[in-house]
Amino acid sequence: MLDYIASGLELALTWQSILMIALGLLSGIVIGAIPGMTADIGIILCLPLTYAMDPIPSMMLLLGIYCGGTYGGSITAILINTPGTPANAATTLDGYPMTLQGKSLKALQMALYASFFGGIVSALICLFASPAIARVAQTFGPPEYFCITFFGLSIIASISGDNIIKGLMGGIVGILIALVGQDSVSGVVRFAFGNRQLSGGIPLLAVLVGLFALAELLSRSDYDPNNDPARKEKVKISQERLTLGEMKRCLRTCTISSIIGTIVGATPGTGGGIAAFISYDQAKKTSKYGDNFGKGEIEGVAASESANNATTGSTLIPLMTLGIPGDGCTAILIGAFMLQGMVPGPSLFRDHPDTLYGIMVGLVLVNIFMLIFGLALTPLYSNIARIPYELMSALIIIYCIAGTYSNERSTFHVLLAVCIGIGSFLLRKLGFPVVPIILGVVLGELVETNFRNSMILSGGSFSIFVTRPFSLTFLLLAALSIGSFFYKALKKRRNSAGNDKLR
Repeated sequence: MLDYIASGLELALTWQSILMIALGLLSGIVIGAIPGMTADIGIILCLPLTYAMDPIPSMMLLLGIYCGGTYGGSITAILINTPGTPANAATTLDGYPMTLQGKSLKALQMALYASFFGGIVSALICLFASPAIARVAQTFGPPEYFCITFFGLSIIASISGDNIIKGLMGGIVGILIALVGQDSVSGVVRFAFGNRQLSGGIPLLAVLVGLFALAELLSRSDYDPNNDPARKEKVKISQERLTLGEMKRCLRTCTISSIIGTIVGATPGTGGGIAAFISYDQAKKTSKYGDNFGKGEIEGVAASESANNATTGSTLIPLMTLGIPGDGCTAILIGAFMLQGMVPGPSLFRDHPDTLYGIMVGLVLVNIFMLIFGLALTPLYSNIARIPYELMSALIIIYCIAGTYSNERSTFHVLLAVCIGIGSFLLRKLGFPVVPIILGVVLGELVETNFRNSMILSGGSFSIFVTRPFSLTFLLLAALSIGSFFYKALKKRRNSAGNDKLR
């Protein structure tokens, strides 16, 4: 194995590979930071460029976009409350409040270090332990996938704020959006209301753009630059930097979240968004500063960003060892492998060991270069918040429309994004949290599909979920998550009642 790693390192350190890593990262960071654009789109746009390249430089370009896009999404999540990618949705919970507190640079630095930490952990695990992890994931079936996604839905209670009822209702709205279109099991079209364009479902990109970006713009439709205190007082963005003490405090959170992200990423069909929310919920429950989560807590940024970036390496494990994509980006990467004459699966280790290890070693280098670029560029990111809001809103609208349209070249999807944005704006006015909605959208179809497939396998018996060790484990974690929330809510109510009596 060490011989293969040494050979892979030699291949990954060529000037062509280094150049492609740099170009991929810079492109990915920019694409990820644009609301409505995703790493998926970036990879698709650059895929034709790889036709004439050697395998390793071509994969370095695409992996640079993948990692850079995942990290880049944190920039707008922190600065303008609009996640660049679905994986960064959880980062808005504490990243944006930190910006409002004048701590944008500190939040961006934490996002960078956490992204590097999670990325390098998963890259090393991918390099040294991919066969073993893949063997575990290979044993998973519909019952395990259902229980994982159900566990993901169980954290809605924790991210609903003070009104769990509205949070649960938001989650249901998200699930209903996810169910629009063709039934993945029977093939029957449902909830399309006779509209042929809805038969394929509502694209996640349109939902994300509408829920976050357009709704945010609508919520500030009464903005008047003449009454903007920041302009009147010429308020400068704080240059308060991340301290060594804060980095040490977040080390435990980054470690646990990176492990969670790696495990979730190695499970096909999940992704960075699920990993981020699970890790965020875990960190909120175990941190000494759990009550500060959602109010600008640095550990919240660390948890979500280390987890979502940890999936970038682990999603490659089922792809390279089983030929199964872990998420949308890796599904596109399958095509990239095939264009290079390599069929993802167990045969990769037998037929192309040098190339395979060159790619895995290259992924480690991608994360190292991401840290270097981030250290150089992070001070510049905060300048985005200096842009006049009128100009920023115009840019966001342009990028959102362009990104939504370019996904499938559909004006109908743009209209959907606008309608969802209006709906999200109205729900915000009524006090409904947005995050449970996006969580329901991401997990809804996965929960339904895997539940129905499990019922088919078991002949309608629910015992299939408790007789399999991994599915039972995730069910217990879901029960623990829900129970923990209600325990804390009850404890908080009792403390509040006690304080009222003292008064």
